[in-house]
Amino acid sequence: MKSKKHQSAATTREAKFWPTLGLAAITGARATSGPMFLSDYLSHRALAPGMAKSPLRFLAKPGVANVLKLLTAGEMVGDKLPTTSDRIVPQQLSMRAASGALVGATWYKSKGSSALTGALVGSLGAVAATFLTYYLRKNISERSGIDTSTVGAGEDALVLAGGVAVSPRPKL
Repeated sequence: MKSKKHQSAATTREAKFWPTLGLAAITGARATSGPMFLSDYLSHRALAPGMAKSPLRFLAKPGVANVLKLLTAGEMVGDKLPTTSDRIVPQQLSMRAASGALVGATWYKSKGSSALTGALVGSLGAVAATFLTYYLRKNISERSGIDTSTVGAGEDALVLAGGVAVSPRPKL
């Protein structure tokens, strides 16, 4: 039987790890989606004590949340253009890794934990999801004969639904 202290520590770890991994996963599909959902969440909450002086607090500003919403919409449109490079090329992959690191560092810091640990979780999660979503989209398109842009529109819907599902929720 686990002690209450052990259960509380495990619950706290899970409350940081799983939301970070979920936001990082959608970031692998659309680089701005994870920061957009996290920024929207933070912009409607009071800053946690650990965030008050953190350089990461910029994500909690409503203006940043609004700009990220526009960038995410633009990314979803741009993703369908034939001139858009594959998400697994180094430039795109590094952007997703950095975006995942930002999400992870910010979420962990907002929970009073190590921004570095959060950045590692977020970055690794985003990179893994980048490859997973790239090859999944490519495979679905090849096997079904459906254009990758159409498959990408379905992917957008999953990113948005996933973002809503994994976005941290306030306790009622």
